[in-house]
Amino acid sequence: MTTEPKTANSTHFPGDSSGDERDNVHLERLGKKPVLKRTFGVWAVLGLSCTVLGTWEGLLGGGSAGAVYAFIFAWTGTACCFSVLAELASMAPTSGGQYHWCAMLAPISCMKFLSYVTGWTSVIGWQTALAAAAHLAGTQIQGVAILVYSNYEAKAWHGTLVMWASLLFAVAINLVGGKLLPRLEQGILVLHILGCLAIIIPITILADHRSKREVFTEFLNGGEWPTQGLSWFVGLSGCAFSFAGGDSVVHMAEEIHNAAIVLPRAIMLSALINGILGFSMLIAILFCMGSIQDALHSPTGYPFIEIFFHSTGSTTGAVLLCTIVLLISMFGVMGMIAAASRQFWSFSRDRAIPGWRLWVKVSQIVVESIWAVAYLIQVLPSNRIPIYSILIITAVAWLLCLINIGSEVALQDILSIAVSAIYLSYLMVASLLLYRRCKGQIYSQNEGDGAINVPGARLVWGPFHLPGAIGTIINAYAIIYIIIVVFFSFWPPHISPTVTTMNFSVVGTFGTIILAIGYYLIRARHVYTGPVLETTS
Repeated sequence: MTTEPKTANSTHFPGDSSGDERDNVHLERLGKKPVLKRTFGVWAVLGLSCTVLGTWEGLLGGGSAGAVYAFIFAWTGTACCFSVLAELASMAPTSGGQYHWCAMLAPISCMKFLSYVTGWTSVIGWQTALAAAAHLAGTQIQGVAILVYSNYEAKAWHGTLVMWASLLFAVAINLVGGKLLPRLEQGILVLHILGCLAIIIPITILADHRSKREVFTEFLNGGEWPTQGLSWFVGLSGCAFSFAGGDSVVHMAEEIHNAAIVLPRAIMLSALINGILGFSMLIAILFCMGSIQDALHSPTGYPFIEIFFHSTGSTTGAVLLCTIVLLISMFGVMGMIAAASRQFWSFSRDRAIPGWRLWVKVSQIVVESIWAVAYLIQVLPSNRIPIYSILIITAVAWLLCLINIGSEVALQDILSIAVSAIYLSYLMVASLLLYRRCKGQIYSQNEGDGAINVPGARLVWGPFHLPGAIGTIINAYAIIYIIIVVFFSFWPPHISPTVTTMNFSVVGTFGTIILAIGYYLIRARHVYTGPVLETTS
């Protein structure tokens, strides 16, 4: 453990409230200097979490009954997984999230290695998740265009341009900083909830309804797997993806008022709200979808667009409903950039990423030739946002979107890494927490004023804690659920896959991990020491 050279602003800022002062003191005890400005309250954090998750989508991969029961299983598993994240966020509310928690929980002998690999897994997961969100927004807009204009010939480069446009919009909002992003997230939370109702009500009133038997008892084995149970587990990945990203708000921790309390509440509320909305939307869609085959083979590429058109019987009505989904998708990209950039910035702060001295800079002029951005940063010096980290993760997402022009299948294979990578980072910290929990090495109260919840220091529960056997059981169930999700996320959708239907995420995920390990052995182990202690308190 070393002390970081001066790379940040002073510890306390003029005008900080007493609550922010307490947050800053807590952060200092975790070894970090307060650098970012705290502008997020509970509603803004909840809005970001809910929209990044974006759970209420058409989940049709396992047939009607398969989707219903897969969603219930995913919801319960996610709730347990999120409770683990909430406990850890309450203990150590830092932007680093998983890799910091891994470092504080792991044995000292393997702390550096495990936290480094966990950090890179999270970086890759969020980078690909950002590109996946942009891809989703772009192709959904193309799908609506196909619905409206039957003679429209969708080109891959059209989709890439729309992906770039969504990223440009999202990065512009993030660069402005200040209170704009939190206020927008509050507004999107309202749209997220009311928009769900605005879709459910008309389609349930206007559409012909399928029977309860069709919805709750008929399973679909489209992949021709040997058993229906195996088909169900393979189809589980769609539901798991809809709940992935619960750590998004964790990476905003150093910009949240009263983070140790607000973060756990936002994480658990997002699981509750998104679960209720998602399940309600799923039931409504399954009753109103009409032909499953028509929905799955829609020329738009998205079953929900075909379902909206079938339900309303009107192109205009379907477009209006799709507009709600498109808006949420666009603003989801905005939240993705915020979360991914903070995670990248935090990992750079601990010297884990090549070029870390550049990525850790906050509110600096980017490139003088980019006059608009330079001027924006000059006139808003108090925003204290990680400019370079925002730009680099957006630039990588732009480059990933180029792959769509050559092969959409190749892009989807890369983007599928998001689920396995993010859940693997959850698996690491959940397993280490269970290990410490069973050994009774996390204490309910702290003694003294020294550092806590950093490598080698005393481990102390935060304000949110599931005590005793209840916490242990939930922790263990979360691990079981994550293992199932990760294992089946590598399976192809069909028993006899072709080159275009094969799932190559296992190659991408473990290939990235192998590269990270290789770089660690060659270079990073001499530079990376785990979370750097920037303070001595």
